[in-house]
Amino acid sequence: TKLRAASASMASCCCPIIASFVSFLLVFPVLFSSAAGNGSTFGEEQLGLRRMKARLARVREASVKTIQGLILVILQSPDGDVIDCVPSHLQPAFDHPRLRGQKPEEEPAARPGNDHAMEDDDEEEVLPQTWRSSGEWCPKGTIPVRRTTEGDLLRASSVRRFGMKPRSAAARRDSTSNGHEHAVGYVSGGQFYGAKASLNVWPAQVSSPAEFSLSQIWVISGSFGNDLNTIEAGWQVSPELYGDNSPRFFTYWTSDAYQETGCYNLHCAGFVQTNGRVVIGAAITPVSAYGGRQFDITLMIWKDPKKGNWWLQLGPSGALVGYWPSSLFTHLGARGRGGADMVQFGGEAVNTRPSGSHTPTQMGSGRFPGEGYGRAAYFRNVQVVDWDNNLIPAAGLRLLADHPGCYDIAGGQGGAWGSYFYYGGPGRNVRCP
Repeated sequence: TKLRAASASMASCCCPIIASFVSFLLVFPVLFSSAAGNGSTFGEEQLGLRRMKARLARVREASVKTIQGLILVILQSPDGDVIDCVPSHLQPAFDHPRLRGQKPEEEPAARPGNDHAMEDDDEEEVLPQTWRSSGEWCPKGTIPVRRTTEGDLLRASSVRRFGMKPRSAAARRDSTSNGHEHAVGYVSGGQFYGAKASLNVWPAQVSSPAEFSLSQIWVISGSFGNDLNTIEAGWQVSPELYGDNSPRFFTYWTSDAYQETGCYNLHCAGFVQTNGRVVIGAAITPVSAYGGRQFDITLMIWKDPKKGNWWLQLGPSGALVGYWPSSLFTHLGARGRGGADMVQFGGEAVNTRPSGSHTPTQMGSGRFPGEGYGRAAYFRNVQVVDWDNNLIPAAGLRLLADHPGCYDIAGGQGGAWGSYFYYGGPGRNVRCP
């Protein structure tokens, strides 16, 4: 009761109110005009708005506590995030038709290789995030959800597709990228049941709200037509999605090649969060500095061989963030042999070719791989999970850059870093006009 009273007081004081859509309605014509260019009709945008309002209201009503900024109610965090603590069984995932009435699954008893359950004392070191500087935590039995605000919706090119990648987005498969440029390492030609790597985090500069820069792991299955299944996680800078240029921890999934299924983070029903101390979509801090200290995050995605769900593990100590239920997928959904055909590691940047030239949006640190440690972005200890739930080096890792003069990649093998590579670049330069 006290927590609910605190939330009510906070809402009347200074928290953004999700239900306040008056100014949003006033700018409908502008929003729908831009949406038309995105392939949506006026009616589809109206329907999308109604659904979004209903979903945001459900999250808001379910919240038992709200955390705003560095100090409860009084200050906002530098990234302006507001965190709602939502009972885990009422989280957005369970709005999905295939998940309704369910509760979060128990953590798998076995993990790939030598990975094991983390110790509670290490939990706060999983992923340093700005919101945690407040000293406030979500109560047991709840998960922290980054609140979607009116401003987030106003920045979107389409409300109906809010939180989704453009239909033209795709995992890298050839030299044509439709404005999405990649520098990646990948393995294919077998069945893979997960992937793991450590990647350093950078404040990549993104030149336009219509563009983004990310570094991630892709787990991929199916053809590169309309039945492509992907599971993705990493860090991303996206001014349109988040409203700033901070690198943020993110997840993504799709079961139909980014057409109508899947989304970033918890923006749609799907990913089930089990961790109460990590906010998906929140800013990561500190980050790596050019010529200075490097900060990386360790990610592992793997398939539970018993139930078929794909789990996300974060941090060297092994905290589980949550899972993508097998029922979301076709190719990745089957138990047993339902593995991935390909695993990719690396960077992606959007190039809208402003003024007819290549974008200066950075990938990674914005520096080419040749500059090496402390200057270029990297992936280290690149591994995959085999059929017997073992972590093994990513043998035969192929390195490929769509446009090496803009964003490049170079790798190596051996020592404490195992299989590794440096990647990235500045975008527009003398080699990339």
